[in-house]
Amino acid sequence: MEKVLSFLKDAGVFFYATVDGDKPRLRPFGLFLELNGKFYFGMGQQKESYKQTIANPNVEICALNKQNQWIRIRGIAVEDKTPETCEKVFAASPFLKNLYNEQTGNKLGIFWLKDGYAEIADMAGNFEKFNF
Repeated sequence: MEKVLSFLKDAGVFFYATVDGDKPRLRPFGLFLELNGKFYFGMGQQKESYKQTIANPNVEICALNKQNQWIRIRGIAVEDKTPETCEKVFAASPFLKNLYNEQTGNKLGIFWLKDGYAEIADMAGNFEKFNF
């Protein structure tokens, strides 16, 4: 888990992949954190990425760091609707309160990754894989 978090912090932005019917969909994300030993991420419930994640929770994340290494992370997205988790996510990323609130009508969908698997590689052929 620590390697995954460290890598994504260094990368800053990661790309989140879902499936829309039989078509892949990819978009940049930035929200991630560790809670209770689990990898958490989120998106607005009004977004297609949320609807696609609910329809097919098999997801993948990819990012490139400043050392030109990349990480691919995959697993099963499990939604967490508990108010306590939402409070912790907003505490970790306070700017989200401006996007997801009663005034905007937008709600944050929060997921954790079950059966997390990661691969870290580079152009020199170095390759590491692990479960988290």
